Amino acid sequence: MTQAPPVEIRRASDDDRVTARPDDPPRTNGHRALLSHLRPQRTRMLAGVLLGLLGSLMGLAQPLAAKHVMDDMGRGQPAAGPVVALSALVVAGGILAGLGHYVLDRSAEAVVCAARRRLTDRLLRLRVPVVERTEPGDLIARATSDTALLRQSAPQAVSAAVTGTLITAATVVMMGLLDAVLLGVTLAVIAFVGVVVAVVSPRIGRATRHTQEAVGRIGAALERALGAFRTLKASGAEQREAAVLHRAAEHARRTGVRAAAWEAVSATVSAVVVQICFLVVLGVGGARVTSGAIGVSTLVAFLLYLFALAPRIGQLVDGVGQFQIGSAAAARIREVEELEVEDVGVPGVAALAPPGQEPLPATVAFHEVRFAYRPGLPDVHRRVSFTVPGCGLTAFVGPSGAGKTTAFSLIERFYEPDAGRVSLDGKDVREWPLAELRANIGYVEQDSPVLAGTLRDNLTLGVGEATADQLHHVLRLARLEGVADRLPQGLDTDVGHRGCRLSGGERQRVAIARALLRRPRLLLLDEATSQLDAANEAALRDTVADAARTTTVLVVAHRLSTVTTADRIVVMEAGCVRAVGTHAQLLARDSLYRELATTQLLHR
Repeated sequence: MTQAPPVEIRRASDDDRVTARPDDPPRTNGHRALLSHLRPQRTRMLAGVLLGLLGSLMGLAQPLAAKHVMDDMGRGQPAAGPVVALSALVVAGGILAGLGHYVLDRSAEAVVCAARRRLTDRLLRLRVPVVERTEPGDLIARATSDTALLRQSAPQAVSAAVTGTLITAATVVMMGLLDAVLLGVTLAVIAFVGVVVAVVSPRIGRATRHTQEAVGRIGAALERALGAFRTLKASGAEQREAAVLHRAAEHARRTGVRAAAWEAVSATVSAVVVQICFLVVLGVGGARVTSGAIGVSTLVAFLLYLFALAPRIGQLVDGVGQFQIGSAAAARIREVEELEVEDVGVPGVAALAPPGQEPLPATVAFHEVRFAYRPGLPDVHRRVSFTVPGCGLTAFVGPSGAGKTTAFSLIERFYEPDAGRVSLDGKDVREWPLAELRANIGYVEQDSPVLAGTLRDNLTLGVGEATADQLHHVLRLARLEGVADRLPQGLDTDVGHRGCRLSGGERQRVAIARALLRRPRLLLLDEATSQLDAANEAALRDTVADAARTTTVLVVAHRLSTVTTADRIVVMEAGCVRAVGTHAQLLARDSLYRELATTQLLHR
């Protein structure tokens, strides 16, 4: 894969920003990758090939039937029987060929469906660092356009590999039985076409791969623009981003033209050589008819075989080209399948605790944790240590880039520490089954993402079914009752792409309600009230305080009102824990906290 230029990756961290290159995995053997996709459908494909083969064999008998018709007519004998037989062969051959094509197409659809299911499942289980090093648009292209190429190439490649080869061989044998001299001319043509295919087909594969990579870059550029659509418009940057997309489209056009050119070279040379072969056979055959070496009916039958052979040669050439195209697509799919994924165990959803039964609060501890987002980059955490007992509200404060959000990412095991240990209930989080670990945690991100779908879908994300009482309870806690009431279909109203039909504050409250519905043992709130007005923030602050009586709550805070009510405050600076204490204690003994507190607005 051509290595893309450096791209800036923004992480959901404390303002950490790094420049990195996407992973460039080892080259995958595209032929083996394509065959692995086709293998589960080999029985159906074999059936389709056999049907097509039977249809082609009936077509192979047609020139001989035509020869008999001509011979009977030349001798003045009735030709009705041979004509009926010839007609039956034509009809039966066409029906069998059509059935074979249908079976192969059904198999191809099954191949594409299986590839897409496997690929999308893999994408959703990728580790967070892997996704952040890869362009999302390119991943989407691999799950859509690359898999579509499997659909396009599979029937032709399989049909050409089996039917085309066998029928070509059988046709050559029949031609040899009619006349060895004319066969020699034909074999010379086949050999020449074989040389052309051997030279051109690898270039078709490479050009196709480059084209798909270019399509992936278009997807990446478009995803980048649509992901910051309002910012783009507010900045008046439409033309600039359009120019980026135009350059990507032009690059895709050039690579596509290059692939088309090689395919055209292959097809043109094959067609021209076959036509020349026909003229040569016609000339040599005419001379042999004149000399009496063969009869006219033999020449006509040979020419009919030649006419039948020409599309078979074209089918073989196209099949080889399609196999190269499919191999290039399969190789790109296989590269995604080789990316590192999380071992989440048996997939499932978090089970809601029965009403009235509160889960036991979790304890959290960091022990000499050191962490950097990538090798060679500065450490975000430098020997970070702190302990959070069960229950209560713990606030993390500090300047931008201090490592506050990173602490939450390490608890969730989005990343793993380079050194030290993060423990939950005294057990290293790396020893917890991922599904069980995350089922115990409610997490509200900085951006509070809302997915396309209904409000109900967003609230119950990851928890399966929830009762009407449970939903009403979290709506009240998150101050969302009024929002749900004013929506046309209530909870079943579609909130739009990324929750575009909700305000920023409403999206934050949806994220908070979603976390509270899980009734987690540990609740992580990353600046979860930054977009709320004073009234809603005060109400949600009371909700968080209530939750902290039975749950361990960790919050990254940027407002003094949140900090003053915390049971403990962890002050972080430059990737280290500077101080831990209550608001009053830190005011008395820590100058950085005192400086932050006196601004009345802690830096984000």
